[in-house]
Amino acid sequence: MTTESDVRELALALPQTTEKSSYGTPGFRVRDKLFARIREEGVLVIWCQSLEEKDFLIEGEPEKFFTTPHYDGYANVLVRLAAVDHEELGELLAESARIRAGQAPAG
Repeated sequence: MTTESDVRELALALPQTTEKSSYGTPGFRVRDKLFARIREEGVLVIWCQSLEEKDFLIEGEPEKFFTTPHYDGYANVLVRLAAVDHEELGELLAESARIRAGQAPAG
């Protein structure tokens, strides 16, 4: 089981990352682009490569990954922190940061 402290430790260990509040909760940014956010206690929001990857994660491991109508149409997935271990959390955060760091700025 991982915690918000684990999220902070792992996220801030990634290159070029900072912590900045987002919607009143801890958010983690790479190159000033949000890549992870504590949505509520025990739940983390991360980015996926695509909507297909999001669906794959949710369908394959619904005990770990889920979504809400708020995220319909977005390549974001919600992670139950209690269902992932430290190593998997690190991999999820690193992948989300990589995805966000590689995106060209909007506009």
